[in-house]
Amino acid sequence: MALPKTALPRVYRIDEEIASGSFPNTDDLAILCETSTSTISRDIEFMRDQLFAPIEYDPLNHGYFYTEKTFRLQAVFASAENLLALGMAKSILSLYRETPLYEASSHLLESIMTPMAGDGNRYWLENRIVVPPIASAKVDNAVWEIIIKSLKENRAVTFYYRGTWDDEEQFRKVHPYQLLFDSGIWYLYGFSEERKAARIFSLQRIKNVRLSKDSFTLPKNFSYADFSGDSFFGVFIGQEKRRFAINCYAGAVIYASERQWAADQKITEIDGGIKIEFSSTQYDKVLKWVLSCGCNAVPVKPLKLVNEWKRHIQEMQRLAVK
Repeated sequence: MALPKTALPRVYRIDEEIASGSFPNTDDLAILCETSTSTISRDIEFMRDQLFAPIEYDPLNHGYFYTEKTFRLQAVFASAENLLALGMAKSILSLYRETPLYEASSHLLESIMTPMAGDGNRYWLENRIVVPPIASAKVDNAVWEIIIKSLKENRAVTFYYRGTWDDEEQFRKVHPYQLLFDSGIWYLYGFSEERKAARIFSLQRIKNVRLSKDSFTLPKNFSYADFSGDSFFGVFIGQEKRRFAINCYAGAVIYASERQWAADQKITEIDGGIKIEFSSTQYDKVLKWVLSCGCNAVPVKPLKLVNEWKRHIQEMQRLAVK
């Protein structure tokens, strides 16, 4: 009988509770692990029969205990794949350090990793799999809590918000659909009553947020992914789907070709480089991508992208002269 990958965190939590001496029963553990009593019973059977955990039931205290007081599950039964997954999870979690999500998730992951501290595993988990830090924006706890509550209860929120091109903060009433995370920034994706359309809001710019009494019904196609035009440039939605063609040279060849930028991506060789073609609604993101490659990415179509790329080059030349 093999331990299911999804059961690993739960089994360690059961081990932690039994080792604490609190005499937890199946009802207690089912509530704690957010699962059924039958699942807990199977987990305990697995721990006893396969992991040789000295678990007994105490009828006087109505719960389980270890007959060997110092017993704790070790990581010897955890596969290398499970250890790798934990190491990656801990490293990726660092991306969320500036959000309220980090503390709760960190504590949960730590409770899973504690029994693995021996035999050099902690060094492996913490120092050999690393996600480099990126610039991030801190999210206010009050904003986070209200947004989470609105998502759970399908209730509208009101707040003041200043967009990138706004001169001042404006009042918004939004039906929250999803929270999105991209490059260190959290975004709220939802329906704006003022704009009568789906919009994206940076959480750090939301001010004076309030949970409305008004509830809403999620539409069938509410997911952000349904409006990204089957392209993968991060958080941005547009109304028009365009066909893009970009010639790439030198360092941009590897950068462009080793990634999947869109579902219908097509790459062909050209003199001195490659041409990448794809469809997307994420126009602004594509423009930033082209500009980030400097002289090694030359847009071919659509014409709007070509003209705006030229305008940026001319403006940079003008500023350089100064």
